[in-house]
Amino acid sequence: QVLLEESGGGLVQPGGSLRLSCSASGDTDIIINMAWYRQAPGKEREQVARIISGGQTNYADSVKGRFTISRDIARNLLYLEMHSLKPEDTAVYYCYGRARIRGYWGQGTQVTVSS
Repeated sequence: QVLLEESGGGLVQPGGSLRLSCSASGDTDIIINMAWYRQAPGKEREQVARIISGGQTNYADSVKGRFTISRDIARNLLYLEMHSLKPEDTAVYYCYGRARIRGYWGQGTQVTVSS
């Protein structure tokens, strides 16, 4: 079993920055790849950024150049650095960890971009 817990969300003005963190606990050795997803009100959950074993990263077009995903495997931490935030980035952000036979979700952290 793996537990994921996000932190770092909050209210930020347009153009501002936030760093989200995801702390993993439990049987973390089974996690292969990790990602950040977000879900805005009335919209489907979408993948924002992904980091796979070996460190390769992928980003949604809407966040390329503004968001950076990184992982500290030794400390069981996943990060999402977000810059130049826009109102359309407002959503609940979820940490996701993929093991061989199933995935695990955190409970989410709210990010609100508003003046």
